[in-house]
Amino acid sequence: MSTDHNALVGKVWNYAHVLRDQGIGYGDYVEQITFLLFLKMDQERSEHLKEPSSIPAAWRWDRLAGESGDELEIQYRHTLEALAREKGLIGTIFRGAQNKLTDPAKLKRVVSLIDAETWIGIGVDVKGAIYEGLLERNAAEVKSGAGQYFTPRPLIDAMVQVLDPRIGETVHDPACGTGGFLLSAYEHMKRQDGAQDRARQRRLREKSFSGNDIVDEVVRLCAMNLYLHGIGNGESPIRCADALAMDPGLRYDLVLSNPPFGKKSSFKVIGEDGEVDTEREDYERDDFKFTTGNKQLNFMQHIMTVMAENGRAGVVLPDNVLFEAGSAGEGIRRRLLEQFDFHTLLRLPTGIFYKPGVKANVLFFDKRPARADGRPNTEALWIYDLRTNRHFTLKKNPLQEADLRDFVGSYRAGCTAERQESERFRRFGVEQLLARDKLNLDIFWLKDESLDDVDKLPAPDLIAAEIVENLQAALEAFQTVADELAVKR
Repeated sequence: MSTDHNALVGKVWNYAHVLRDQGIGYGDYVEQITFLLFLKMDQERSEHLKEPSSIPAAWRWDRLAGESGDELEIQYRHTLEALAREKGLIGTIFRGAQNKLTDPAKLKRVVSLIDAETWIGIGVDVKGAIYEGLLERNAAEVKSGAGQYFTPRPLIDAMVQVLDPRIGETVHDPACGTGGFLLSAYEHMKRQDGAQDRARQRRLREKSFSGNDIVDEVVRLCAMNLYLHGIGNGESPIRCADALAMDPGLRYDLVLSNPPFGKKSSFKVIGEDGEVDTEREDYERDDFKFTTGNKQLNFMQHIMTVMAENGRAGVVLPDNVLFEAGSAGEGIRRRLLEQFDFHTLLRLPTGIFYKPGVKANVLFFDKRPARADGRPNTEALWIYDLRTNRHFTLKKNPLQEADLRDFVGSYRAGCTAERQESERFRRFGVEQLLARDKLNLDIFWLKDESLDDVDKLPAPDLIAAEIVENLQAALEAFQTVADELAVKR
């Protein structure tokens, strides 16, 4: 992104600080920018590209930008209410939209910021980068809570690079957040040979990507993010839905995801009398082999279902998925080793997520038909340890592309048979894994140097966060055992 466009992000973002001091949060500000930017770009497409407007005449940008004072606030509020009832991409972006800029003077300032630029003249890549810049800044404001929807971009790009999605394949994220995995896959695919062929390019933009998220506001940001990058066909590729609630019936060549951490999933039941918020721990699905309240294990089962035959997956999951006891945890790991080709595990360092102390991994596995000889589809699991003796922070020492370069090289995408063991990369045969107590796959071998050197201990806040994470994991494990005992009684 050029200096000029960095300056544009800075200009738009600086006003967020003014609004924050007056009680308008960063997340609300980015949301309002989304509404206004969509309206402005719709007008520019009509004026400069001679495309028909997708917005009803009464709610277009010129009707808004020409107002001021109370008339502006009224027009904006009615615009949001009307567009929320539309279908397709418009309905997705404006679903549940509310005016958070109720002071007409503040609203006029933001409208003027958007109106001063000709957005259609900015390249698609740059335009998308500007919006992503706003999303990243919003995520960096930890108090806003938006960081939970962000996966570090260097990690996303490394996962995409080794899985190597190809033009013609479908890419899906069942917990898409603001769309980082989908956008990285798009950038990777559009650089491939043949990407400039008009038919292939259209297929890439319109039929390759899809995702779900359970949070209205996040679906809105993701849909806008993809729209600004030129992805979609007038319909939204992103749905607001609880991915775990049902088997969608669709199958995908590539699944990339970082499902939300935590045990419970909230979802909305919509009936004749409106919406009811509730909490759900167990999902009754015929395709789920095991019943569990662990959300991550349920996401694993869901991903196993929606992968196409010979499909590939890269999924970020917390440590408890590797060792949680009980029939569900052990059963899902066994199924992963025996019925899928679970070939690679990347142990991630702490300090790279907005929630401190999180211990997570990336699981790479392929869907394979059963072998004729009855043997497990997994021959060996290769584990890369990027955690031991590596310390990162979000600001002073963030994860960089260079930190993942050795993993990407060791992965040997396209020629995994040529992998070589190294200090951080080890091979474990499937028989050895299946024989482990409780099928625990939380495997490490490097000596933690911080145990011998007090000066190398992580910061106290990270230590405290890790203690909390470990206690929560232990409590969830105890609850799982208690639930199973209750069922047996």
